[in-house]
Amino acid sequence: VPDNVVLLTDAEMKLAGIEVGQPEKGSATTILKVSGLIDVPPQHIVSVSFPMGGYLVNSKLMPGMKVQKGQAIAEMQDGAIIQLQQDYLVARAKTHFLKKEYERQKELNTTKTTSDKVFEQTESEYRTQSILMNSLRERLRLIGINPAALNENNIRRSVMIYAPISGYVSAVHVNIGKYVNPSDVLFELINPKDVVLSLKAFEKDLPHLQPGQNIKVTLVNQPEKIYEAQISLISKNLHNDRSAQVH
Repeated sequence: VPDNVVLLTDAEMKLAGIEVGQPEKGSATTILKVSGLIDVPPQHIVSVSFPMGGYLVNSKLMPGMKVQKGQAIAEMQDGAIIQLQQDYLVARAKTHFLKKEYERQKELNTTKTTSDKVFEQTESEYRTQSILMNSLRERLRLIGINPAALNENNIRRSVMIYAPISGYVSAVHVNIGKYVNPSDVLFELINPKDVVLSLKAFEKDLPHLQPGQNIKVTLVNQPEKIYEAQISLISKNLHNDRSAQVH
């Protein structure tokens, strides 16, 4: 008898409870049915707000409307917008003046025509003013105003808000004439390009599930159509009803 073969007597077979039979057709798997919802990943949901606050003067968005990335979706107006542009133009002009004065004092200091104290004071004023100007420049960019194109002849009182993504409007929280704070959400946009299934599986069924496993999906309003999906992750936390989320 080969070393890798074990022979059992009838008594040993009976004692071990081993039964021998012919191959038969049968089911070697079980069908697990779970329910859930179609969801959108957080990275495909965008809340649109205005960083300065102001009054909404124009918008035609309604829930369900389709928008394209870069499309103007609202117009905001506030006196602070005018003030910010004014502050930047004044800071830019003063920075330009201090830069010339700094360069002049630097040249004089090399020949010791002026004292180090005067030069250092001029340099400090120039650096401080540059920081202020750069800060105001970034605040302008934050609300969609191009600082390079801004001058004393094109100061405006309103700015446009543009869609950050392409998708659909899921919620509108404002109306014309309403004042909104920087923390207020004006609109919510979703991009349904990558939808996910959020399924509910109970604790006893979790051992039968694993990431990468293929599943079949049907919708309530289309029970005859079958979609193919794949498990991407399984939550490690259990809810009060001993269920976990399966995406």
